[in-house]
Amino acid sequence: MSDEVQAGHVRVRLDLSYNGHDFSGWARQDGLRTVQGELEEALRVVTRSARRFELTVAGRTDAGVHARGQVAHVDLPEAVWLEQRDRLVRRLAGRLPSDVRVWRATEAPPHFNARFSAIWRRYAYRVSDHPGGVDPLQYASVLWHNWPLDVAAMNEASARLLGEHDFAAYCKKREGATTIRTLRALRWERRPDGVVEGTVEADAFCHNMVRSLVGALLFVGDGHRPPDWPGKVLAGRVRDSAVHVVRPHGLTLEKVAYPPDDQLAARNRESRNVRTLAGG
Repeated sequence: MSDEVQAGHVRVRLDLSYNGHDFSGWARQDGLRTVQGELEEALRVVTRSARRFELTVAGRTDAGVHARGQVAHVDLPEAVWLEQRDRLVRRLAGRLPSDVRVWRATEAPPHFNARFSAIWRRYAYRVSDHPGGVDPLQYASVLWHNWPLDVAAMNEASARLLGEHDFAAYCKKREGATTIRTLRALRWERRPDGVVEGTVEADAFCHNMVRSLVGALLFVGDGHRPPDWPGKVLAGRVRDSAVHVVRPHGLTLEKVAYPPDDQLAARNRESRNVRTLAGG
């Protein structure tokens, strides 16, 4: 996965969103409907190309997870980009299904990599604790939790998880991948419509990390665990059977942030380093 663009090609940044309800996640999989698969096929059709152009994404989302601010890049032949750049967004809108949209297609600066250049990702998780359930107009993006939630207790517990830690207790382990992350923000608020919304921001997330953190914090919010419990689980660095991975449909990737253009190359190198904790 190179930061250098092959001669005769242009790296194009795509800003997009999708409703994950009917997708088997981002990553292309034979026989399954995925966001990557739909986008790559639409690009092939609108550019009248014989081959598929592979997308690199800021963060692969699981089946059922939504995205409002996803970012991807694709390397297109210069001739294709020159022909398509002023009309690519409109042409994709005519070809893509209604549950995925590309909002911008722009020539990326040198060294831009949608995945490795990112400095943080922000997710939101939305929960309704109304005894009647979830508003039918929001059922595909809001989890129903059938216990009243104490937002103050959830925020107290969340504050203990901020900073750089080994999140092994909240991640599905993958061979050769580190579980050390820097959690920049984790906070909860009750919206005017009663929905409890959590904002989770980190430099990166390991597999199932957000949904596991939410599962632990819901246990605090409904009184099944004290506010210090999620922090104790974190310190143990071992998966706790009491931490449930909540359902994916309440989760939305809201935003991906990148550094100034002159810092992209340095960020790419930093992102590829295997991380260790200080003193670890």
